[in-house]
Amino acid sequence: MPTLIFSALSLSLPLSLSPTPWLIGAGLNAALLGIAFFAPKKFLTPAGLLHAWLLGVIVWGTLGWQGYLVVMFYFLVGSSLTYVGMAQKEAEGIAEKRSGARGPENVWSSALTGTICALGTLVSIAFLPSFASSIVPLLLLGYVASFSTKLSDTCASEVGKAYGQRTFLITTLQPVARGTEGAVSLEGTLAGIAGSIAISTLAWSLGLIDFIGIIWCVVAAFIATTLESLIGATIEGKFSWLTHDVVNFLNTLIGAIAAIVIAVIWHWFS
Repeated sequence: MPTLIFSALSLSLPLSLSPTPWLIGAGLNAALLGIAFFAPKKFLTPAGLLHAWLLGVIVWGTLGWQGYLVVMFYFLVGSSLTYVGMAQKEAEGIAEKRSGARGPENVWSSALTGTICALGTLVSIAFLPSFASSIVPLLLLGYVASFSTKLSDTCASEVGKAYGQRTFLITTLQPVARGTEGAVSLEGTLAGIAGSIAISTLAWSLGLIDFIGIIWCVVAAFIATTLESLIGATIEGKFSWLTHDVVNFLNTLIGAIAAIVIAVIWHWFS
């Protein structure tokens, strides 16, 4: 495989084992979550706040403020979309539980893949320094793709449930009620694409991926969310372990892997 050297390696990312970014991350997240705890609008449950603190520390400690902004963008946009058309969603019984407040299971089903990629950058530098220039950019791409996929999924789901005029089951294309597992709509699909473009463009502007990485993230997000809809329409819930949170994790994992595979193939033949 050719060496992939992207702009991300020239950034001031804390790609080292220095304790400084970890301490900064711990303090910053403690302050932000303290504000969130007393805010009137609850985006996270108390337990969710603790887990979000841990996630924030890991991201800041590994990828600095650049990686942190990607997570914050996903969280703020995704959480806000939960409340779009909330009254209607609640009336139809398709609103998120706890009035949209996220718990630990939501935090990690959305961010575990990204966290693994972020920690992988440190592992690569610490134990595989000779290959870090090839591995780290791919892990950064996977990191961005995982959140691009999750935001795409959230946008498609929440906008589709609120504004989808015609909703179809992905396996049969038969009309179904909004909020049905495996259902898709034109409005939701377009919103999902817009969401993945927005967050991957932000990541590019921060130097985490190169420009063509935007395309890889958007394509990967579309592939992953389509597969998630297929899983939701066919086997989700048929196995005790295959919960909605597990499916969400698999969604982000597929998105990250798809983006990395596409990038490797592209650079191999370019």
